[in-house]
Amino acid sequence: MTTANDQLRLFVERIERLEEEKTSIADDIKCVFAEMKSQGYDVKITREVLRLRKLSKDDLAERNAILRTYGEELGLDLI
Repeated sequence: MTTANDQLRLFVERIERLEEEKTSIADDIKCVFAEMKSQGYDVKITREVLRLRKLSKDDLAERNAILRTYGEELGLDLI
């Protein structure tokens, strides 16, 4: 049973280290956004651009088509 206990402990310790790294990375990202904001960039728009960049070309095209359709129906002048 010691081997199973050791293995479990190693898994938990590994997860804890990764959680620490994740926190550190999140702090770094927060600092970059703060720097952007201090130089006049719109952080909210930047977050949206980052989200959109994760989409496939097809998903992005579909999203834009739906957005245009909804905008036209509501009388909004969208891109």
